[in-house]
Amino acid sequence: MFNSLKAQAPDKILALMGQFRADPRPEKIDLGVGVYKDAEGRTPVMRAIKAAEKQLWDSETTKTYTALAGEPAFHAVMAEMVLGAGYPAERLSCLATVGGTGACRQGFELARMANPGATVWVSDPTWPNHLSILAFMKQDYKLYRYFDSAARTVAFEAMMEDLAAVKAGDLVLLHGCCHNPTGANLTLEQWAAVADLLEAKGAVPMIDLAYQGFGDGLDQDAAGTRLIASRLPEVIIAASCSKNFGIYRERTGCLMVLSDAAAKEVTQGTLAYLNRQNYSFAPDHGSRLVTMVLSDPALKADWMAELEEVRNGMLGLREQLAAELRQLSNSDRFDFIARHRGMFSRLGASPEAVEKMRVDNGIYMVGDSRLNIAGLNTKTVPVLARAIIAAGV
Repeated sequence: MFNSLKAQAPDKILALMGQFRADPRPEKIDLGVGVYKDAEGRTPVMRAIKAAEKQLWDSETTKTYTALAGEPAFHAVMAEMVLGAGYPAERLSCLATVGGTGACRQGFELARMANPGATVWVSDPTWPNHLSILAFMKQDYKLYRYFDSAARTVAFEAMMEDLAAVKAGDLVLLHGCCHNPTGANLTLEQWAAVADLLEAKGAVPMIDLAYQGFGDGLDQDAAGTRLIASRLPEVIIAASCSKNFGIYRERTGCLMVLSDAAAKEVTQGTLAYLNRQNYSFAPDHGSRLVTMVLSDPALKADWMAELEEVRNGMLGLREQLAAELRQLSNSDRFDFIARHRGMFSRLGASPEAVEKMRVDNGIYMVGDSRLNIAGLNTKTVPVLARAIIAAGV
């Protein structure tokens, strides 16, 4: 039967990683893969995570299964981190998932079970895996305009014009912060306007919060999510621990659902059911480490301090790159790089310019010119700036 299988298109980012590895040039620069790297090009294990792992090594007595939905303690610390102290526990259902990607998938599945006829509205552009998952699920979706390619900022009027067509029960996917791939975020006033529209339409927001702490700070990056959660009766939130805790390979995520209190028990049971149908129990190691870090004042303080170092390091690279390009171009047309937040910015280069930078300079970025700021360091920023200008961007 396997002779009938059709070859699948390779993932563009994974294919780019393969090209990078095969490039023999020692000065090559990887700005494609979406992981944080320090100045030495490493993705380090955070200090608090290492300390928690040592504690767990000494104290753990069993590797038996945990609850289908994950441990309540994990749910509690994640809810407080995302929604803030005093979150509405009586309305909240939670699910431990296989990374933030698993949270997105389970969120889409839950919405489809609740309303099989719903349309999912997705920003244009968005993280490619959003669309890949929805297409694989054969889930109806529509794109709403999000990014002004000329100004390199949120095309908010166009976004609101498109979202005016949503129907009651539709799902509207929003990036909580550090928009991937553009780096351009909604202001809090714009979040409030989106909340007004969704409330009037009876649509359900689903927020993908993959980079909390990488933009303007833990609480600041959750401000839009918290505003939506305080305004709308039903909200889905897919949170990832890969980036802000640096535990990519542990596959740790959390799906949170706010509903009417009367629907909480059925919603929580449905979430557990979804895990059972997919992989039964989500990995526990990463979620247990997150719980330990967020529950211990000393570990939490050290984690927050290191997360700030990571965030400020990326901001510094953004400012350096914008300054280098301002000097080389004798213009301010690249200043948007300093205004964007998170790991990514969309440069606005043509595919031909992106390819020229790869061929001439060994600089690897996605074809749509999304670059990972965290793939740079203070020495490679000038190299990239010169390559951008030489490519005619």
